[in-house]
Amino acid sequence: MDYTEKKATRQSYGEALVELGEKNNSIVVLDADLSSATKTDLFAKKFPNRFFDIGIAEQDMIATSAGLATCGKIPYVSTFAMFAAGRAYDQIRNSVCYPKLNVKICATHAGITVGEDGATHQMIEDISLMRTLPNMTVLSMSDDVQTKKVIEKISKINAPVYVRLARLAVPKIYDENQEFEIGKAIQIGQGTDATVFATGVTVVEAIKAKEELEKKGINIRVVDMWSIKPIDEEMIVKCAKETKKLISIEDHNIIGGLGSAISEVLTEKYPCKLQRIGINDTFGKSGKAEELMKYFGITADNIMKIIL
Repeated sequence: MDYTEKKATRQSYGEALVELGEKNNSIVVLDADLSSATKTDLFAKKFPNRFFDIGIAEQDMIATSAGLATCGKIPYVSTFAMFAAGRAYDQIRNSVCYPKLNVKICATHAGITVGEDGATHQMIEDISLMRTLPNMTVLSMSDDVQTKKVIEKISKINAPVYVRLARLAVPKIYDENQEFEIGKAIQIGQGTDATVFATGVTVVEAIKAKEELEKKGINIRVVDMWSIKPIDEEMIVKCAKETKKLISIEDHNIIGGLGSAISEVLTEKYPCKLQRIGINDTFGKSGKAEELMKYFGITADNIMKIIL
């Protein structure tokens, strides 16, 4: 994989919104005073009459988006994940998910890879919060191609969706021909020594580990669990049957996140051991994204250490 060219999924999101806005006049975008960071400012410049900056009032933003959805609009709502999933949880639950309204909550700056902003801005509980909500679809983006295709795809789903986006720039994983079906994971490689289930920014770390382990004669497969809810139960069971070791890795608390979701499937369908890598029930810290990933063990090196 080429690691030289990188792009943050939040940038891909902003570009995708502009493309989507050109095709569909029902698309409206709301932000909470962070459009330059969430990259919704790209849409605002192109379609100022369909962009609404609600200000530092995230709960109002969600409620407003719910109202717009009842009028036939397709609202894409953005702010940092901490404020989207955390501060506005009540409104997402009662004003969006309960009536099953067509609102797309696209939260940027998720996980510890927010970096220097520190623990207060590092949302490591959002997957847990969002996947427990009835009617909510939960998706976590890993690269530019995936983000752009999925942002368009969800516009055709008449239901709430939570999309997890990151601040950290990541390499391109997929080519333009790759298709993404909600509820279906993507397997990379056929190795049987281990399966690494990854999501978001950790997919690249898993691929790095795969490439390094191949040099040692160890062949693993990586599974991009970009669709966390609905989750690909068939893929999880298939990998459990075909590989010797199972690992999950996520930029999220290991409680309630991807590892928990996989464990729930294994418990019911094919009981076996899963080793979870992530934030081990603690808050984040302030530091550069790469340093924090190393500190918390969310790295290719840690994956290799566990497998070896």
